[in-house]
Amino acid sequence: MRRAVEHRPRGHWPEHEAAGRVSLAFDDRHRRRLRLETVEGEAVLLDLPKAVAMAEGDGLRCADGGWIAVAARPEPVLRIAAAAPELAARLAWHLGNRHTPAEIRADAILIRPDHVLADMLRNLGGAVTETVEPFQPEGGAYSGHSHGHEHDHGHDHDHT
Repeated sequence: MRRAVEHRPRGHWPEHEAAGRVSLAFDDRHRRRLRLETVEGEAVLLDLPKAVAMAEGDGLRCADGGWIAVAARPEPVLRIAAAAPELAARLAWHLGNRHTPAEIRADAILIRPDHVLADMLRNLGGAVTETVEPFQPEGGAYSGHSHGHEHDHGHDHDHT
């Protein structure tokens, strides 16, 4: 089984050398050690020195020198849209006030499915729809990392 031993963010690895691709949901993109399977069917052991938050387009260097691309697997999310920028800001404030992981897009905010939050957002005037899309929430202003999508959740997922 190949071992993926190094993570590199999008734009900082030779994407044209990717020999495979792993498609991972958000929770599986913040790991240190995990058995993965590429979309091509190859088993790979993620074996990094520390947990890293991976994002769409990142690369994993294998011990044999090869590269594997990281893809964000579509997963269930709530898409929140607002009729005006002021409403979008208000909805984002309410989500942030509840420390809800959120992906901020130009046309919508994505969060994990939560019926209580969905009801609150609808009551505030937001248009909430259930959908399945890749999910990459904001990393946080205090993450201390320079790549924007690397952050520490305070735990090291060491699942095999």
